[in-house]
Amino acid sequence: MSTDPPSHKSGSSASPYTSRSPRLPYYVYVPDDLARIFEESTRSGAYSLTEAEKWWSARELFLSSAGYSLRQRYRSNWQPSWLGTNKNPEFCEDSIMLDHYKILDAVRESDDTIVSLKMTKNDTNEVAIAQYLSSSAVPKVPQNHCVPILDVLLDPFEPDTALMVMPYLRPFDDPPFGAIGEVLDFIGQTLEGLAFLHRHRVAHRDCAGANIMMDGRPLYPQGHHPVSRDLSPDAVYELVPRSRSDYPVRYYFIDFGISSYFPFGTPPLVLGLEGRDKEVPELSKQTPYDAFKVDIFILGNLYKKYFVQKYSDFKMLESLIDGMTRQIPKERLTAEEAMTFFEGIRASIDPSQLRARVRPRGESTSERMLNSAVHMAREGVHRVKKLVT
Repeated sequence: MSTDPPSHKSGSSASPYTSRSPRLPYYVYVPDDLARIFEESTRSGAYSLTEAEKWWSARELFLSSAGYSLRQRYRSNWQPSWLGTNKNPEFCEDSIMLDHYKILDAVRESDDTIVSLKMTKNDTNEVAIAQYLSSSAVPKVPQNHCVPILDVLLDPFEPDTALMVMPYLRPFDDPPFGAIGEVLDFIGQTLEGLAFLHRHRVAHRDCAGANIMMDGRPLYPQGHHPVSRDLSPDAVYELVPRSRSDYPVRYYFIDFGISSYFPFGTPPLVLGLEGRDKEVPELSKQTPYDAFKVDIFILGNLYKKYFVQKYSDFKMLESLIDGMTRQIPKERLTAEEAMTFFEGIRASIDPSQLRARVRPRGESTSERMLNSAVHMAREGVHRVKKLVT
């Protein structure tokens, strides 16, 4: 599967953010009196750039010279598009504010590809390890699930800051998983990716849920807004994603901010309390611990919290999770062992069950009936497609 960043080029010069028809639905517009209220609140600062957004806007010309264009909101000549109209700002793309101050989307001008820009300090391991994992020193094979680094720009104003350019990705569980096989595919890819990392002597050390993302292009073939991800690029229409069962996605590890590289022959020992998962038992500032075993615990804990505890369908994963989350690090599986163990579990599952709906714990009777009906309808469409192709 391609690791290229998502491209929304369609042969026209339209921006990926405004690719919809200019004919807008009725709900975009408001009465004159409400339009005046929106205009007054806008002029009083309700939709002004935040401090974080100003940081990015100040670099708009620099980024443009490097071949990356920002959304209209961050350009020096920006005027809110709803002023002087009867449009509700809620349905105007340029009203949507940044949701993470260190990361901003942009368009690579050479091919209208949407990318992510990440602000980071250039004196940390993050840039070096991320570049190493994208370099010719590491094989470009499907087992590599590390986010590709497309470019690294030195910040024009802060000498100790770099801007990493990466493919635009979205959280791994957004939209939610719909079928058992989709969850198993996620587990298989992440174990494969972790084994690849460890094989190349890199410990992630923070491979929790927030640092695993996916390329959602197969689910949203017409694209989506980069911040309000359930909306169309122009923020006018709510989107219904396609099924992962029919349109598989690829998952990536991101954020190597506390990652460590260990040359061959050196023990993978580290110190520190950093990381999102505070349940890792051996974290210490005084006693060195095995960073590879920490990765195993974090990923096993993720499987437990996101799948076994959330859904009723994954009891078969409990033995794998137990082997990954034992309190004594030496007793945990290695990444390669966990991958082999998991493949045995997956091989034992009847293929007909892979498309079965995941069942959230605590689901009410009415929710179960509705969710089952929606899933059955989707499966009916899938069977019809198979018959006619």
